[in-house]
Amino acid sequence: MAARIGMSPLLRSFSRPTYAFHRPSPLLKSFQIRALSDATRAAIDKAVGSAPVVLFMKGTPETPQCGFSRASIQILGLQGVDPKKFTAFNVLEDPELRQGIKEYSDWPTIPQMYLDKEFVGGCDILMSMHQNGELAKLLEEKGVLVPAEVENEAEK
Repeated sequence: MAARIGMSPLLRSFSRPTYAFHRPSPLLKSFQIRALSDATRAAIDKAVGSAPVVLFMKGTPETPQCGFSRASIQILGLQGVDPKKFTAFNVLEDPELRQGIKEYSDWPTIPQMYLDKEFVGGCDILMSMHQNGELAKLLEEKGVLVPAEVENEAEK
C-alpha cells in the first residue's frame, strides 16, 4: 500500500506570496526582456505609467469580459479608487499587448494591476490583499482613493 506524501510546511510556505509585490525571477526576467520587442516594451511602459492605478484586463470596466476582470474592477470600486487616478487597458483589442503584458510582468494571467508603475498582482492577489486589509492600506499610502470630502458630498 502506497503512503501518501503531503507537501511539507516549508514547501507550502514557499508557494505562498509573502509580500505585496510580485518579484519575478531575475534569470527568467532577463530572457523575457529579450523576447519582448522594443516597441511593445515601450508601449507597455507608457501604459503602465499613464495613471497611478493601471489595470490590464479582458474587456472594459463597464463591460468586463471575464469573471476575474469583473472581480478586480469590483474590488477597486469597493476600495474607493479615484476614477481620475485609474485607467484600464483591454487586452482583447490587441494580441501583442495580451501576450506582451504577461512577459513584461512575468505573470501568466490577466487581469494585472500596477500601482505607481509597480506590479501588484492578478485577481487572486488583489482578492487576498482586499480580504486581509493590505490593499486598503497600500492604496491609502499611495493617495489614490477618492478624497473623503468628495465622498461625503456624494452621499448628501
